[in-house]
Amino acid sequence: MLVDDKYFLGVDVGSVSTNMVLLRPDNTVKEALYLRTQGRPMQIIQEGIKLLRSKIGKSAEIMGVGATGSARQLAATLLGADVVKNEITAHAVAASRVNPQVQTILEIGGQDSKIIILRDGVVSDFAMNTVCAAGTGSFLDQQASRLGIKIEEFGPLALEAKNPVRIAGRCSVFAESDMIHKQQLGHSLPDILAGLCQAMVRNYLNNVGKNKDIKGPIFFQGGVAANPGICKAFEEELGQPIIVPENYDVMGALGAAYLAQEKVGSRPGTRTRFRGLDLGETRFLAKSFDCTGCANRCEVVEITQDGRSLARWGDRCGKWSVAGVADTAISGLEQKEEQRGA
Repeated sequence: MLVDDKYFLGVDVGSVSTNMVLLRPDNTVKEALYLRTQGRPMQIIQEGIKLLRSKIGKSAEIMGVGATGSARQLAATLLGADVVKNEITAHAVAASRVNPQVQTILEIGGQDSKIIILRDGVVSDFAMNTVCAAGTGSFLDQQASRLGIKIEEFGPLALEAKNPVRIAGRCSVFAESDMIHKQQLGHSLPDILAGLCQAMVRNYLNNVGKNKDIKGPIFFQGGVAANPGICKAFEEELGQPIIVPENYDVMGALGAAYLAQEKVGSRPGTRTRFRGLDLGETRFLAKSFDCTGCANRCEVVEITQDGRSLARWGDRCGKWSVAGVADTAISGLEQKEEQRGA
């Protein structure tokens, strides 16, 4: 097999998007996918694998798999991931690989936002905002739709502003009301959009970035980094240049791929747990049930593959999750015995 046919796979599954990156052994990106999760993470993961297989062929070898994102546990179960890490670690690893001198990461996604402070390549501080959607990609999408423009036009139009208006950005409801009021007063669309960008940045820095030591180089990651209006607002507010990396929208997946490379590459002879490029045709099923073993009544989630239990989680005591691990191990031994008998 050619070296060009060997890759590390990174997968970042969030509430809005599912991102996948194929990383070559020489650290160059072969493929990057940005897919809408649409509330169907299992199906979208499978669709993503099908797309990757169509691009690289069935004969390609996946040497290692990393999973991250809010649905990383689910992704790891479906894919057979070798390493599972949170989004903070994945984004920090990706940024540090791209630029070892980076000291601050600003990340704004579809539903949440975060800030990561690095010193000497190590995460020293971070904060996340997962409670309110104000200042995230979904809010920008809503406002672009309400104003009758495409989200791709939002940033360029904001750059045309002559006198950006002042908009309340602490709450998405107030921001929308303020925008409507400014429209009624006759302000131009570019001035309103630029004002919204500035309001989003103030909201981010006053909440997520509060009391953080923001130093350059500063990376701006996540889907919102595609908006030049937001980038300009950050530069004006911080007084420092903002760097948008090449793979800004899939940095979490890229970091997961790097982590898989580190995990598998550090142990010569280690085989990946990846289930294979054919998993797009595998029948996975998710179901849940309430455990009645105690007063907690935990909601336990179970993932099955062709009727076989792969994993369970959601229980506080470990009763079901440990059993799920045991079931998977037993099934794996049974498969090996069948192969030997054949």
